[in-house]
Amino acid sequence: MKVGYRRVSTLEQSLDRQDLGECDRVFEEKESAGSANRPALQDMLSFVRDGDTVVVHSIDRLARNLMDLQSITQELNNKGVTIRFLSESLSFSADGGCAFQTLQLQMLGAFAQFERSMIRKRQAEGIAKAKAKGVYTQRKRTINPDKVKQLFEDGMSKAAIAKHLNISRMSVYRSLAV
Repeated sequence: MKVGYRRVSTLEQSLDRQDLGECDRVFEEKESAGSANRPALQDMLSFVRDGDTVVVHSIDRLARNLMDLQSITQELNNKGVTIRFLSESLSFSADGGCAFQTLQLQMLGAFAQFERSMIRKRQAEGIAKAKAKGVYTQRKRTINPDKVKQLFEDGMSKAAIAKHLNISRMSVYRSLAV
């Protein structure tokens, strides 16, 4: 069976550019690759069986961390599943493949990890500069914790407080914890 995996980082991004060709099943998600604990990825890992081939557009679509990339690739290979990265023209199977391809996977995975850390660094620098200019500010509080506490002390349930103030129950719990 040919199984596809497509991922983008945000809801606004499109999966369209990640053409995988004809697949029997495709797992898609709009999640950051900062963690390997992603729902569609976990579903795909559970779904594939010995003899299947997983197709991914590029290495950075599977993982942005070298350890995660190697772990996911190894997990697939241990199940007898081959993984193919279309952009890099690399394929890894349970038989171990060639040493040069393994080196390429590790180098490209390291570059993906480096790119992710550079993105975080630039983002932090941009936020710091915006804060210095007074452009970037924290969102103003819209929930009055004292009001939440008073309603709770008056005997109102947490769910009723949330409904009354038109806020989430989690916001009620947070306000009561302060």
